[in-house]
This record gives sequence, structure tokens and C-alpha cells, in this order.
Amino acid sequence: MTTTNGTWSWMDDVLPFVVMLMITCLDMSVLTIVKAAMNGGMGSIIYIVYHDALGTLILLPFFIIHIFRNVARPPLTFRLLFRFAILGLLGTCLSQVLSYAGIYYSSPTMSSAISNLNPAYTFLLAILFRMESIDIRSSSSQAKLLGTIIAISGAMVFTLYQGPEIYHTNVSPDLTNRVPLSQQPLNRVFGGLLIAISGIFASMWNVSQTATVREYPDQQAVVFWYCLFGTIQCIALSPFLEPNPSAWVVQPGIEMLAIVYGGVYSTIIRTIGVTWCLKKKGPVFVTMFTPLSIVIAVIMGVTFLGDSHHLGSAIGAIIVAVRFYIVMWGHAKEKNKLLVAMDEDLDVVDELGSHAPLLSSVKHKSEC
Repeated sequence: MTTTNGTWSWMDDVLPFVVMLMITCLDMSVLTIVKAAMNGGMGSIIYIVYHDALGTLILLPFFIIHIFRNVARPPLTFRLLFRFAILGLLGTCLSQVLSYAGIYYSSPTMSSAISNLNPAYTFLLAILFRMESIDIRSSSSQAKLLGTIIAISGAMVFTLYQGPEIYHTNVSPDLTNRVPLSQQPLNRVFGGLLIAISGIFASMWNVSQTATVREYPDQQAVVFWYCLFGTIQCIALSPFLEPNPSAWVVQPGIEMLAIVYGGVYSTIIRTIGVTWCLKKKGPVFVTMFTPLSIVIAVIMGVTFLGDSHHLGSAIGAIIVAVRFYIVMWGHAKEKNKLLVAMDEDLDVVDELGSHAPLLSSVKHKSEC
């Protein structure tokens, strides 16, 4: 949100940008460590259950202190608890399970590329639930639609077209001792498909989370309840995905690091940060940062996982980058249009103010 004179607000414009940029960088560091642990033999459902349970336990004492504070909040009804359970189902039990299974078969770079479908999913869902408006004659709306088409095209190129190898490194023996499944083309496509499906549920979570926070603005309570329900649902699902009891014994080293780092960051820091940004700027703003993760994932994959990169990956990344700047241009046009409309409204008040002192006083209060 900008002020009436067109200047940027630190809290409403700059800080959400900084928060989402930091979250994007930390996301890729988590995925790189988790992928290394998976290459070492840890199952994806094992990581999800442990890191969600750890995050929920860390949140518990803060939540208990929070509920005893004398803060006005809406009553916690069964309907709200049901919505929190749905958030846990969408954001943890479905989105995370499919996403990390896709990373297991592919790579963090593939995940960061396919995640660029999320803004397209979220944009369409936001229109469906009337959280975003669209005017086909507007240049900003045309940019968003074009960005959606380009995002889908780039993701398809990245997944389906591998092409000749343009960069190769050896797998680092310090992080993994197995050959990555992503070197097999069929596994690469299958992993990309799982990640794409998980993006649908992640986008549904973004839209649902935004609506829930607006109805129940106690962010800390929303985060705790949705993490708790998501953890319970994953525990109930885990025996079907990993029935071997010995696999649940976590080995010291990269597996332990992945769980602790992921539990502290993904379940707490990231969820609180994204929830705050969703409340401030909405779901489309949050998801439009995903293209930046490709560059970070490539750097970390080459440095720590010994990933090889092909021509198809480069082409797909370029297409995604083009889409990012088109959508950013559309958002800038939309913001400028809003500012012009506000200035025109104030001019009307100025014109009428000489005949109506009450309107003049209203205009003065709006400027303050």
C-alpha cells in the first residue's frame, strides 16, 4: 500500500519484499540439505513427519503464552477449527508429501522451476474466489494472463525437454553416497509431475490461508493450529507410505541436520513470514517470488549436490524469467492506475469542497 502522495511505505511495500526474498533464499537451502539426506537414504515422509512434529512442539509454548495474553480475538469455533484442519491437509499432508516425493525423484532445481506454476494456479483461484479482479481490456490484467501462459510453457519445457548437457560436476561425497534418481529421465518427469500436482494444493492453501487470516486475524494461533492438524494427518498417513520401522531411526549427520533445520525454519519462520505477507499483500504477491528460486537452486545444486544442467533447463529458466518481469510490469501498472484514481478522487473532493465544507474536512482527514 502506498500513501496518497505516491511514496512507498516501509511496512506495507518494502518489508514484505525483503521478507519474501529472504524466504526464497532459505527455502532453497532447506531443499538442498533435504535432497542430500534423501540421496543418503532418508524417506520423504520421514522428513515431513519429524520436521513438522518438531516445529509444532517448538510453537506450543509460544502458543500457550499467547492465549493467556489479554488480547481481543474472535471466538474459536468448531467452524474455524475445521478450517485449520483443511489448511493442514492442503499445506502439509497433501502439498508437502507430493512436493518432497517429487524432489526425491528429481531435484530442488526441478522443484523451483515447476513451482512457477503456483502463481498461475493462485491467480486463477484468486479470480474464482473474487480475491483478484480482472479486466481483459486492462494492460495489467493482460500481463497477468500472459504471465500465466508463459509460466506453464516454461515449466513444461523444463520438465519434458532435457536436451544436451551444458554443465556437469561430480557428486559431492560429503553430502550423498548414492546416485541421484534425477539422472534417470523417467524419474525426472515423474518427479516434475508430482511437484506440479503439489503446487495445486499449495495454491489452494495460499488462497484459504488468506481468507482465514482475514476472518481470524490472530496469526500465531492460525499457524499453530494448522501445523498441529497437518502433523497429525501426516502421522496418520505415514504407516502407509513407510511401513518399515527401522527406516524411522534417524541417522546422525545430514539426516539430523535436515530435520532440525527444516523443523525450525519451514514450520515456524517460513510459515509466520508467509502468513504475514499474505495478510499484507495477498496470495499473488507471495507466489510471484518463486522464479528467483531457480537461480538460487542451480547455484546450490552445482555447489553441494553436484547437479548437471542441460539445455532444456536453461531454456525453461529463461522463459520463467521473462514471465516474472511481465507480471512485475503488470503489478506496477496496476499500482500506478490505483494512484491515479486516488488523485482524481481527491481532485473531485477539492472541487466540491468550496461548496461543501464537510467534504473539505473529509479530504483533510484522508490526507492525514
